[in-house]
Amino acid sequence: MTALTLLAADGTTSTVPLTAPPAWSRPTAPLTERRVFAAAHVVPRVAGDNTPGAPAALDWDATLAFRHHLWSWGLGVADAMDTAQRNMGLDPRATRELITRSAREAGSVGGALVVGVNTDELDADGSASPGLDAIVDAYVRQLHHAEDVGAGVVLMASRHLARAARTPDDYRRVYERVIDRAASPVVLHWLGAAFDPELGPYFRGGEAGAGVAEETVLAIMRDAGTRVSGIKMSLLDADAEIRLRRRLPDGIRMLTGDDLHYVDLIAGDAGAHSDALLGAFAAIAPAASVAVRALPDEVAFRAVLGPTEDLSRHVFSAPTWFYKTGIAFLSWLNGHQPAFGMVGGLHAGRSLPHLSETVRLANACGALERPETAVERWHGLLAVNGVDVTGGPSRSALPADAGRRVVA
Repeated sequence: MTALTLLAADGTTSTVPLTAPPAWSRPTAPLTERRVFAAAHVVPRVAGDNTPGAPAALDWDATLAFRHHLWSWGLGVADAMDTAQRNMGLDPRATRELITRSAREAGSVGGALVVGVNTDELDADGSASPGLDAIVDAYVRQLHHAEDVGAGVVLMASRHLARAARTPDDYRRVYERVIDRAASPVVLHWLGAAFDPELGPYFRGGEAGAGVAEETVLAIMRDAGTRVSGIKMSLLDADAEIRLRRRLPDGIRMLTGDDLHYVDLIAGDAGAHSDALLGAFAAIAPAASVAVRALPDEVAFRAVLGPTEDLSRHVFSAPTWFYKTGIAFLSWLNGHQPAFGMVGGLHAGRSLPHLSETVRLANACGALERPETAVERWHGLLAVNGVDVTGGPSRSALPADAGRRVVA
């Protein structure tokens, strides 16, 4: 099979040639040109009850095999983060087990691993509006669990803290108390409203302006000194990231979480660059690995990674929090999981035409690792939704409102 059938929003179909995957080789050691982590997703058990609101039932073999796939390309793994559906289907029990299992697998291969530490267990305890003391305690419980199993720590942005903090000093006090309990340096996490609308006022509190947030996070880092090793910044604002990057205290790394502008940010300017902690890299691990290994040859770096940015921008398009659907979809197309499914039923988060454009862009940039598998699976998904894939360009059996959310 040499062609992909694509589906437009008006229900018409077209075809494009299937592109052969680039002949990229795996590295023999972790990447050194940049510090790079891919935020990994989780794979649901096909027979599990992963309906909305149900506890996550994971396919542990496929979930952990995907982490080995990322390590095999020299990338570090960032686990139990937003890409793993924190606050969107991955419950606290499953989160703790995921961290434990991933740490064990990382140790078995010497793979780099950091994990998200959050306060989401408070919701499971029925504490939707806790005070600052309870928030500190929730952070510390997860912090100690992560450290006990040998994982590095990313202090994720907390919805509970965003609700409870009234001033920037509330953030400073909470982070100071949590960081003081850490045995090793931690990475901070600044997630913007595009990923989670509840985090819009993060690091500032109340109605203070965005500039206050930058000053607050800098104050937290100065307070912590060497106990903070980096910050993952996911505001999808390259100018804001560069501005903060220039002001970071010595020894603190900027890990870009900007899935729209990562090529320029990782390449850097004027002697400064961002490292990376990206959900997008879970979908394009081979390209990310080859590109970063090409540095400091920026031309070669851009030649490989530049074409992937259109795919990432589409996957992370608004509403951005449904980007996780695209990551799982590409994992399925590339043969890393047996079915296109997600915990909480989130695989219905994107429409068939949206997924069609994902396929087209992945094909165009070499992100389909197993093109024949990808086309077989994609055409099967179209067929089960009533789209004719037997011929050339045509009108599908779908009505004009084919932009409905997909059910697979």
